[in-house]
Amino acid sequence: MTSTTGATGTTGTFCPYCGWPDDAEPFQVVSRHGTATGSTLWTRCGCGSLQVRAVGGRGTRIVSRSRPAGAAYSPAGR
Repeated sequence: MTSTTGATGTTGTFCPYCGWPDDAEPFQVVSRHGTATGSTLWTRCGCGSLQVRAVGGRGTRIVSRSRPAGAAYSPAGR
């Protein structure tokens, strides 16, 4: 996997599917898009979960996350 570390920062959160810290490698940058307030990064965790990261002057935060491909939906797991 390829990854980028300079544009992220410390999120202090963990992937709920594999437990890996969101700001640690490995994660793959899928795409990067400039916005009026910074940028949006689409990344993929090592477990396969797709994440949308908002990057701005106050750091990075994950605004959306998918289940890894093939993971079953379980409303009881919420």
